[in-house]
Amino acid sequence: MSAARPPEGARTAAEGDGIPMSDPVTHSPWADWRSATPARLALGRAGAGMPTDEILRFGWAHAMARDAIHAALDVDALEAALRNEGWEVLRARSRATDRTAYLRRPDLGRQLDPDDAQALRARAGPPIDLSLVIGDGLSSLAATRHALPLLSALRPQLPAALRLAPIVIATQARVALADEVGEAFGARLAVMLIGERPGLSSPDSLGIYITHAPCRGRHDAERNCISNVRPEGLPYEAAAFKLAWFVREALRRGLTGVELKDESASAVLASEDSSPALGGPGS
Repeated sequence: MSAARPPEGARTAAEGDGIPMSDPVTHSPWADWRSATPARLALGRAGAGMPTDEILRFGWAHAMARDAIHAALDVDALEAALRNEGWEVLRARSRATDRTAYLRRPDLGRQLDPDDAQALRARAGPPIDLSLVIGDGLSSLAATRHALPLLSALRPQLPAALRLAPIVIATQARVALADEVGEAFGARLAVMLIGERPGLSSPDSLGIYITHAPCRGRHDAERNCISNVRPEGLPYEAAAFKLAWFVREALRRGLTGVELKDESASAVLASEDSSPALGGPGS
């Protein structure tokens, strides 16, 4: 009985031993699509399983996601960086005393520590338009990497007369914690920058949540969200433009949530139409 011939395209020899050998991986014909997305597609197969290199990549991505959830936010470093940029900064904690409590009791992450709540109320002064909160959320890595560059891009786009509360860095924080912070300052609008739940291709995604008339008891339908802020997702300048638009419109209309649709793209088009280079009204 004759030996089976290697399939067409097989390598002529194994490395160094002269034995004919074929590629053990069956490659996906959709492999070129991988250049257009970080999604896990066109992985190929080795027999009935995944190729070893894809298994290793999956394990690495899963480890990055787990690390992002459990890593503590370096509050000292973030506060120093913000102060160097000219921001006034305060700190606060939720009622979740540690990471285990935070993960098991989401309700505790939505409430301020009583002492910190009292301290924030004591700092309240004249009426405030905007309260900014940076929360570690489910990815402290996102807050560490992206909060400061986003705020740097945002600052020149905010109205000059806007009255800002000190930025609050909040640990063991959920989105709704910004409602209580904004309420303590008497702010008209609260914005939470928070680490989103890590994915296998995005362990450091930053989310932005905007809530008009913040107070305890607000629900998600009363917020607007800008998601996936990071260089590989929504770039800082684009996210800052959207956020500045939401801030202006929320304060002007007196609302956020399902009644306030994202029409920031129309603002971009209007700006381009008025450009002298495009022959708009300013030409």
